[in-house]
Amino acid sequence: MLINFQNITKIYQIGTEQVHALRGVTLTVDKNEYIALMGPSGSGKSTLMNIIGCLDTPTSGTYLFGQDDVSHLTDDELATIRNRKIGFVFQNFNLIPRSNVFHNVELPMIYAGVPASERRKRAHEAIEKVGLADRIHHKPNELSGGQRQRVAIARALVNNPSIILADEPTGNLDSKTGEEIMAVFEDLYKAGNTIILVTHEEDIASHARRIVRLKDGCVEIDEKVNGRKVYKKVLVDQAEA
Repeated sequence: MLINFQNITKIYQIGTEQVHALRGVTLTVDKNEYIALMGPSGSGKSTLMNIIGCLDTPTSGTYLFGQDDVSHLTDDELATIRNRKIGFVFQNFNLIPRSNVFHNVELPMIYAGVPASERRKRAHEAIEKVGLADRIHHKPNELSGGQRQRVAIARALVNNPSIILADEPTGNLDSKTGEEIMAVFEDLYKAGNTIILVTHEEDIASHARRIVRLKDGCVEIDEKVNGRKVYKKVLVDQAEA
């Protein structure tokens, strides 16, 4: 088991008001799963993604990432896990405008202390995987939106992460380009990668093999998708269970 959430809650204090973003979420993720997180605005899907990605910590509950109890790690320890075990793909690409494709992809390895020769090798391999070997010296403003997202995916791959987290990865792309990006994720999944993506689009979620639907901070439905067949597990309200 790669991820194990047990009764995770997240409460934000906003002025005098408490906002319950997650209400006792229990969820497990195995290696080489392909999961879409869905839910309306305010359902808790972004908060759940941030906690999975060690960008935030739960108010209560237990989060095991492999053998690490993430719920009790320091900020520095969380940063280490983010850099070495998690690859992020964002809706807005988050590329450095003045750097070319190679240097954008290389950046996580610099933070991880990877030697220069190894960085070159791994960056070239990741760029080739996403089909941009002929754009390696181009800067982001010289690329299309789909190509920029491919750079972001390559950057997410270079540290050989345990999991790839994609937050609305097709949100800024037209439908045709979005399908091309989802084909890249499909190839990564078939190569053995574990992928979790947040999306509000049913057609994008349909590419995943499992769909977790959140509502009011709880897991409402957990669906396993096998071709056109959908096997649903409708869950009781976890806050009341």
